[in-house]
Amino acid sequence: MGSIYLIRHGQASFGADDYDVLSPIGIRQAEVLGAHLAQLGTRIDRSVSGDLRRQQHTANSALQQLHDAGIAIPPLDIDSAFNEFDADAVIRSLLPGMLGEEPEALHILRNGAQNRAEFQRLFAKLVDRWISGEHDTPDLQSWQGFVEQVQGGLSRILEQANSKQNIAVFTSGGTITALLHLITSIAPAQAFELNWQIVNTSLSCLKFRGSQVSLASFNSHVHLQLLKAPELITYR
Repeated sequence: MGSIYLIRHGQASFGADDYDVLSPIGIRQAEVLGAHLAQLGTRIDRSVSGDLRRQQHTANSALQQLHDAGIAIPPLDIDSAFNEFDADAVIRSLLPGMLGEEPEALHILRNGAQNRAEFQRLFAKLVDRWISGEHDTPDLQSWQGFVEQVQGGLSRILEQANSKQNIAVFTSGGTITALLHLITSIAPAQAFELNWQIVNTSLSCLKFRGSQVSLASFNSHVHLQLLKAPELITYR
Protein backbone atom coordinates (compact mmCIF):
# COMPACT_ATOMS: atom_id res chain seq x y z
CA MET A 1 0.00 0.00 0.00
CA GLY A 2 1.02 3.61 -0.48
CA SER A 3 1.03 6.33 2.17
CA ILE A 4 -0.14 9.93 2.08
CA TYR A 5 1.19 12.05 4.92
CA LEU A 6 -1.08 15.00 5.63
CA ILE A 7 1.12 17.63 7.27
CA ARG A 8 -0.38 20.74 8.79
CA HIS A 9 1.66 23.90 8.27
CA GLY A 10 3.75 25.40 11.06
CA GLN A 11 2.44 28.12 13.35
CA ALA A 12 1.33 31.13 11.32
CA SER A 13 1.25 34.77 12.41
CA PHE A 14 -2.05 34.91 14.30
CA GLY A 15 -2.98 38.48 15.20
CA ALA A 16 -0.50 40.02 12.74
CA ASP A 17 -1.41 42.03 9.65
CA ASP A 18 -0.55 39.03 7.47
CA TYR A 19 -1.53 35.67 8.92
CA ASP A 20 -0.06 33.74 5.98
CA VAL A 21 3.53 33.93 7.24
CA LEU A 22 5.22 31.38 9.47
CA SER A 23 6.19 32.67 12.90
CA PRO A 24 9.69 31.89 14.21
CA ILE A 25 8.09 29.01 16.12
CA GLY A 26 6.43 27.82 12.90
CA ILE A 27 9.76 27.73 11.10
CA ARG A 28 11.32 25.79 13.95
CA GLN A 29 8.42 23.30 13.97
CA ALA A 30 8.93 22.64 10.25
CA GLU A 31 12.65 22.13 10.70
CA VAL A 32 12.08 19.75 13.62
CA LEU A 33 9.61 17.77 11.51
CA GLY A 34 12.07 17.45 8.64
CA ALA A 35 14.92 16.44 10.93
CA HIS A 36 12.69 13.80 12.54
CA LEU A 37 11.72 12.35 9.16
CA ALA A 38 15.39 12.32 8.16
CA GLN A 39 16.35 10.52 11.36
CA LEU A 40 13.74 7.87 10.57
CA GLY A 41 15.11 7.55 7.04
CA THR A 42 11.70 8.39 5.58
CA ARG A 43 11.56 8.34 1.79
CA ILE A 44 9.30 10.94 0.19
CA ASP A 45 8.51 10.10 -3.43
CA ARG A 46 6.27 13.07 -4.10
CA SER A 47 5.49 16.28 -2.22
CA VAL A 48 2.46 18.50 -2.75
CA SER A 49 1.46 21.80 -1.17
CA GLY A 50 -1.38 24.22 -1.43
CA ASP A 51 -0.38 27.61 -2.78
CA LEU A 52 -0.50 29.43 0.56
CA ARG A 53 2.86 30.77 1.73
CA ARG A 54 2.67 29.14 5.15
CA GLN A 55 2.10 25.75 3.51
CA GLN A 56 4.95 26.13 1.01
CA HIS A 57 7.35 27.52 3.62
CA THR A 58 6.62 24.54 5.87
CA ALA A 59 7.23 22.16 2.99
CA ASN A 60 10.49 23.75 1.90
CA SER A 61 11.84 24.00 5.47
CA ALA A 62 11.03 20.37 6.24
CA LEU A 63 12.29 18.99 2.92
CA GLN A 64 15.54 20.94 3.27
CA GLN A 65 16.30 18.95 6.41
CA LEU A 66 15.93 15.71 4.44
CA HIS A 67 18.16 17.08 1.69
CA ASP A 68 20.80 18.15 4.23
CA ALA A 69 20.78 14.61 5.61
CA GLY A 70 21.59 13.23 2.16
CA ILE A 71 18.08 11.97 1.42
CA ALA A 72 16.78 12.66 -2.07
CA ILE A 73 13.73 14.92 -2.16
CA PRO A 74 11.19 15.45 -4.93
CA PRO A 75 10.25 18.86 -6.33
CA LEU A 76 7.33 20.52 -4.58
CA ASP A 77 4.14 20.40 -6.65
CA ILE A 78 1.50 23.07 -6.02
CA ASP A 79 -2.21 22.30 -6.02
CA SER A 80 -4.56 24.96 -4.65
CA ALA A 81 -7.12 22.24 -3.83
CA PHE A 82 -5.14 21.80 -0.60
CA ASN A 83 -5.54 25.43 0.45
CA GLU A 84 -7.34 26.25 3.69
CA PHE A 85 -10.93 27.46 3.50
CA ASP A 86 -11.27 31.23 3.61
CA ALA A 87 -11.82 31.84 7.32
CA ASP A 88 -11.97 35.61 6.87
CA ALA A 89 -14.74 35.23 4.30
CA VAL A 90 -16.68 32.94 6.65
CA ILE A 91 -16.43 35.56 9.39
CA ARG A 92 -17.40 38.48 7.12
CA SER A 93 -20.39 36.66 5.64
CA LEU A 94 -21.83 34.97 8.72
CA LEU A 95 -20.95 37.31 11.59
CA PRO A 96 -23.77 39.84 10.94
CA GLY A 97 -26.38 37.16 11.50
CA MET A 98 -24.85 36.25 14.86
CA LEU A 99 -24.47 39.74 16.36
CA GLY A 100 -27.94 39.64 17.92
CA GLU A 101 -26.90 36.82 20.25
CA GLU A 102 -23.20 37.81 20.46
CA PRO A 103 -23.08 41.64 20.57
CA GLU A 104 -19.36 41.72 21.49
CA ALA A 105 -18.35 39.35 18.71
CA LEU A 106 -17.02 41.98 16.30
CA HIS A 107 -14.68 43.47 18.91
CA ILE A 108 -13.46 40.05 20.03
CA LEU A 109 -12.80 38.80 16.52
CA ARG A 110 -10.94 41.98 15.59
CA ASN A 111 -8.69 41.50 18.61
CA GLY A 112 -8.31 37.75 18.53
CA ALA A 113 -4.70 37.68 19.71
CA GLN A 114 -5.77 39.33 22.98
CA ASN A 115 -8.93 37.21 23.36
CA ARG A 116 -7.85 33.77 22.18
CA ALA A 117 -10.37 31.68 24.10
CA GLU A 118 -13.31 33.88 23.15
CA PHE A 119 -12.06 34.11 19.57
CA GLN A 120 -12.02 30.31 19.34
CA ARG A 121 -15.52 30.00 20.86
CA LEU A 122 -16.99 32.49 18.41
CA PHE A 123 -15.08 31.14 15.41
CA ALA A 124 -16.33 27.63 16.22
CA LYS A 125 -19.91 28.95 16.27
CA LEU A 126 -19.39 30.59 12.88
CA VAL A 127 -17.94 27.38 11.46
CA ASP A 128 -20.97 25.47 12.77
CA ARG A 129 -23.18 27.87 10.81
CA TRP A 130 -21.04 27.46 7.73
CA ILE A 131 -21.02 23.65 7.71
CA SER A 132 -24.77 23.48 8.35
CA GLY A 133 -25.42 24.81 4.85
CA GLU A 134 -28.33 26.86 6.18
CA HIS A 135 -26.54 30.20 5.80
CA ASP A 136 -24.97 29.82 2.35
CA THR A 137 -24.53 33.02 0.36
CA PRO A 138 -23.50 33.50 -3.29
CA ASP A 139 -20.25 35.27 -2.33
CA LEU A 140 -19.03 32.58 0.09
CA GLN A 141 -17.68 29.16 -0.83
CA SER A 142 -19.97 26.63 0.82
CA TRP A 143 -18.74 23.81 3.02
CA GLN A 144 -19.88 21.37 0.34
CA GLY A 145 -17.96 23.33 -2.28
CA PHE A 146 -14.85 23.22 -0.13
CA VAL A 147 -15.20 19.46 0.36
CA GLU A 148 -15.49 19.00 -3.39
CA GLN A 149 -12.37 21.11 -3.91
CA VAL A 150 -10.39 18.93 -1.49
CA GLN A 151 -11.80 15.74 -2.98
CA GLY A 152 -10.58 16.87 -6.39
CA GLY A 153 -7.05 17.30 -5.04
CA LEU A 154 -7.07 13.85 -3.44
CA SER A 155 -8.39 12.29 -6.65
CA ARG A 156 -5.57 13.86 -8.68
CA ILE A 157 -2.97 12.48 -6.28
CA LEU A 158 -4.45 8.98 -6.45
CA GLU A 159 -4.68 9.05 -10.24
CA GLN A 160 -0.97 9.84 -10.54
CA ALA A 161 0.30 7.61 -7.72
CA ASN A 162 1.45 4.03 -7.59
CA SER A 163 0.81 1.73 -4.67
CA LYS A 164 4.36 1.91 -3.30
CA GLN A 165 4.71 5.69 -3.01
CA ASN A 166 5.09 7.86 0.07
CA ILE A 167 3.44 11.21 -0.66
CA ALA A 168 3.70 14.26 1.59
CA VAL A 169 0.88 16.82 1.41
CA PHE A 170 1.61 20.11 3.18
CA THR A 171 -1.76 21.65 3.93
CA SER A 172 -3.99 23.14 6.65
CA GLY A 173 -6.30 22.07 9.44
CA GLY A 174 -9.56 22.68 7.59
CA THR A 175 -8.34 20.70 4.59
CA ILE A 176 -7.37 17.78 6.81
CA THR A 177 -10.81 18.04 8.41
CA ALA A 178 -12.51 17.79 5.02
CA LEU A 179 -10.41 14.73 4.21
CA LEU A 180 -11.37 13.10 7.52
CA HIS A 181 -15.01 13.70 6.62
CA LEU A 182 -14.55 12.24 3.13
CA ILE A 183 -12.56 9.18 4.15
CA THR A 184 -14.26 8.16 7.41
CA SER A 185 -17.78 9.57 6.77
CA ILE A 186 -17.59 11.33 10.13
CA ALA A 187 -20.14 14.14 10.42
CA PRO A 188 -18.75 17.61 9.66
CA ALA A 189 -19.46 18.88 13.19
CA GLN A 190 -17.56 15.94 14.70
CA ALA A 191 -14.75 16.39 12.19
CA PHE A 192 -14.33 20.00 13.32
CA GLU A 193 -14.21 18.92 16.95
CA LEU A 194 -11.10 17.01 15.89
CA ASN A 195 -9.91 19.99 13.85
CA TRP A 196 -9.42 22.12 16.93
CA GLN A 197 -6.94 19.51 18.23
CA ILE A 198 -4.69 19.41 15.15
CA VAL A 199 -1.18 20.52 16.13
CA ASN A 200 0.98 22.62 13.81
CA THR A 201 3.24 20.32 11.71
CA SER A 202 1.44 17.22 12.95
CA LEU A 203 1.21 14.22 10.62
CA SER A 204 -1.92 12.28 9.78
CA CYS A 205 -1.38 9.24 7.61
CA LEU A 206 -3.65 7.84 4.91
CA LYS A 207 -3.05 4.43 3.37
CA PHE A 208 -4.17 3.83 -0.19
CA ARG A 209 -4.41 1.12 -2.81
CA GLY A 210 -5.77 2.35 -6.10
CA SER A 211 -8.72 4.60 -5.28
CA GLN A 212 -9.32 2.99 -1.88
CA VAL A 213 -8.17 5.18 1.01
CA SER A 214 -8.24 4.62 4.77
CA LEU A 215 -7.09 6.59 7.79
CA ALA A 216 -4.07 5.00 9.47
CA SER A 217 -3.12 7.67 12.04
CA PHE A 218 -4.18 11.14 13.09
CA ASN A 219 -2.40 14.21 14.48
CA SER A 220 0.93 12.61 15.41
CA HIS A 221 3.33 15.22 16.77
CA VAL A 222 5.90 13.04 18.50
CA HIS A 223 8.66 15.02 16.75
CA LEU A 224 7.67 18.00 18.90
CA GLN A 225 6.92 16.04 22.07
CA LEU A 226 10.38 14.45 22.08
CA LEU A 227 11.98 17.87 22.46
CA LYS A 228 10.09 18.48 25.72
CA ALA A 229 9.52 22.09 24.65
CA PRO A 230 5.85 22.89 25.28
CA GLU A 231 6.08 26.18 23.39
CA LEU A 232 6.49 24.21 20.15
CA ILE A 233 3.07 22.58 20.50
CA THR A 234 0.64 25.09 19.01
CA TYR A 235 -2.77 24.96 17.39
CA ARG A 236 -3.12 28.06 15.22
